[in-house]
Amino acid sequence: MRIRGNRGAWFGWPVGVVLLVVISAILMAPRPVRPETGAADPSGSGRPPAGALTLGSPGASTPGGAGPSAGLPSSGPSAATGGDPSQGATAAPVLPTPGPTVAPPTIGPTTSPTFPPTTRPPVNPTAPPPPPPTAGPTPAPPTQPPPTAGPVPPLSACSIFPSSNVWNRKVDGLPVAANSATMIAAIGLGASLHPDFSDGGGYGIPFNIVGTSTPRSTVAFQYDDESDHVGYPIPAAPKIEGGSDRHILMIDTNDCVLYELFAASHGSGGWHAGSGAVWDLGSNALRPAGWTSADAAGLPIFPGLVRYSEVASGVIKHAIRFTAPDTCDDYIYPARHEAGDGACSGGGASPPMGLRVRLKASVNISDFGPQSEVILTALKQYGMLLADNGSPWYITGAPDSHWDDDELHDLGQLEGSDFEVVDTTGFVNG
Repeated sequence: MRIRGNRGAWFGWPVGVVLLVVISAILMAPRPVRPETGAADPSGSGRPPAGALTLGSPGASTPGGAGPSAGLPSSGPSAATGGDPSQGATAAPVLPTPGPTVAPPTIGPTTSPTFPPTTRPPVNPTAPPPPPPTAGPTPAPPTQPPPTAGPVPPLSACSIFPSSNVWNRKVDGLPVAANSATMIAAIGLGASLHPDFSDGGGYGIPFNIVGTSTPRSTVAFQYDDESDHVGYPIPAAPKIEGGSDRHILMIDTNDCVLYELFAASHGSGGWHAGSGAVWDLGSNALRPAGWTSADAAGLPIFPGLVRYSEVASGVIKHAIRFTAPDTCDDYIYPARHEAGDGACSGGGASPPMGLRVRLKASVNISDFGPQSEVILTALKQYGMLLADNGSPWYITGAPDSHWDDDELHDLGQLEGSDFEVVDTTGFVNG
């Protein structure tokens, strides 16, 4: 049978040409690409792996091109960074530069597909990435310096209450109280006057000069509801009264404030005291009615002490603190607290706290030594205030190495009969 055309031709084309066209078409066919890396899919299935981007998603393959280029940033969120394709605009596809291919035989004119220009953020390949922040140790907050008050002034920097205070006012012109004889007898008509202070430090109530820079201590009180709850400027080694009363007196001469403690002690739990009181030395204010202080009468202790510095100056300008064996269950101005159980009037009456007593003007004091004479002059002019229960006619002072104990013992020549009670009706702080 005669075959049309040349031998070895298909559809009028030479067999070699046809084979070349088929081979070229196979080589030019696009290979499936993994969207995550741009690598060829070895399975050849062309199916994207689970979770891969598909056509129409940001960064997906476009006809005639590969998926996102490996290592190049995209202008929109991607699945690799957890972005949500539904938020924000779809980024233009990023296409790789096609590699060299085998040119097909010229069959006819061919037209290359046209793609939109690729938009990439500018990249500076030479700029190193910014260094991560270094976390050094967190600096400690600056320590606030403790308050400093400079040098602690001497006691003379503070007045011990205003001059209008009853402690600082003379009573030598006031009348004798109607019950004077009864009160003197109740205290001890024949009992001797006794200075309860000495040069050895074993007797008397010492005091501590402190300042605003002195550390404050919290004190727990037995009589808690009648004590002042503040920080007390107790020195590291405070001067404390001997015996059972264990008073600690502290005068802050920067602020002119008096702090007093009764029955003070220090243990593993800190400072404890029977009671505590604070006094503004520039004020005439009293304790609340019925309140005790570091003294049974609710009075301050320090203003009534006999101090050597005053005696050395030649004059004491205030009343002096004293004690009596028994007191009644009441008090009179300026006392604020009672510590007795007897009647205040009638037969066998006991004196009230706050009683003011003076040395009679008729008593001759010229034969006493210089220290004793200053004290006795004060007892005539300013008198003494009953502040606590104790031995009869004991007057309180601060111990000092300059006291002449032999001379002070001469005060015992005076007895209760040398004193009289002052009528202090209406005699109050100015």
